[in-house]
Amino acid sequence: MPIGVERLKKRSDFLRVASVRRKWAAPGLVLQAACVPADQNDGRVRVGFTVTKKVGNSVVRNRVKRRLRAVAQNLIPGNAVPGWDYVLIGRHTTIKRDFKDLQTDLLTALNKVTLTQNKKNRSQS
Repeated sequence: MPIGVERLKKRSDFLRVASVRRKWAAPGLVLQAACVPADQNDGRVRVGFTVTKKVGNSVVRNRVKRRLRAVAQNLIPGNAVPGWDYVLIGRHTTIKRDFKDLQTDLLTALNKVTLTQNKKNRSQS
């Protein structure tokens, strides 16, 4: 991942992002997002990837994660809000979905999950 984007690796981070309940489901992926607490916020974007066993065996799950990492590497640095954590969840359709459609899904999801936060920031200014 490029500079400024780190990986989520700890289970506690994944659970914290899921507990915020800010998510968007697209045909190719599900995106969960959470703002980093103020005391830990250093302006970086962190991204985690997960795929359940329902999607397939380990070969299929790893392929789905590779596709999600590729999409995230292309789009997260320029489109994500600094100081946020994101979790990309693979779906059954991720493996067969066209790469351009996956990119569109991620861009739409990024806009939707951070839209209300951006509106709050604009109203406070």
